[in-house]
Amino acid sequence: MEIYDISQEVFGCTVFPGDPQPERIRMQQIANGDVCNLTGIRMCAHNGTHVDAPCHFIDKARTIDRIDLNRFIGPAYVASFDGEMSADDARHIMDKAKEADRSLHYTDDKASLRILVKGKAVVSEDAAKVFASEHIRLFGNESQTVGPEDAPKAVHMTMLSEEIVLLEGIRLDSVPEGVYILNAAPLNLGSADGAPCRAVLIKPGERKS
Repeated sequence: MEIYDISQEVFGCTVFPGDPQPERIRMQQIANGDVCNLTGIRMCAHNGTHVDAPCHFIDKARTIDRIDLNRFIGPAYVASFDGEMSADDARHIMDKAKEADRSLHYTDDKASLRILVKGKAVVSEDAAKVFASEHIRLFGNESQTVGPEDAPKAVHMTMLSEEIVLLEGIRLDSVPEGVYILNAAPLNLGSADGAPCRAVLIKPGERKS
């Protein structure tokens, strides 16, 4: 079994412009005579590798603690893409994901799919509408935001309105294209609009018919 850690280290992570950098607070240190080492953390829920809940952009929508964990854990397709993603690009990725998923006999239900995009991709609103129409469970990308960094709202609204989990700030450099088992369960932050997670991919063995 091969495991890929696709998460950023928290204190040295990339942050969205204007967000605070995570801060380590040394609350106790054995070297100073304390009984133990004790670390405090000050950070934004959307620093580094994290997931967005619908209420991040939709007021009074579902919070991170109210999302079914099945959306964060299960088969995921890794696709490579660089540049601005069009609707045709999104449909091509969906077709490849469904074909790969069926080849491993996971499911024929498109709503079970999770898509992770490897590369410097910017999701256009038209591409977001394709993923939303397919009702995928989760969409992940390497950027700290889905959509254009200077105008992320439309893409977020399109996907979060369909309760697609957005997994942002992942690292896929060492991960080949293909189907994996994803575990991106977030911290259980009550009533929060997002949460950090330790996202990992597991390369499954091929299933027999």
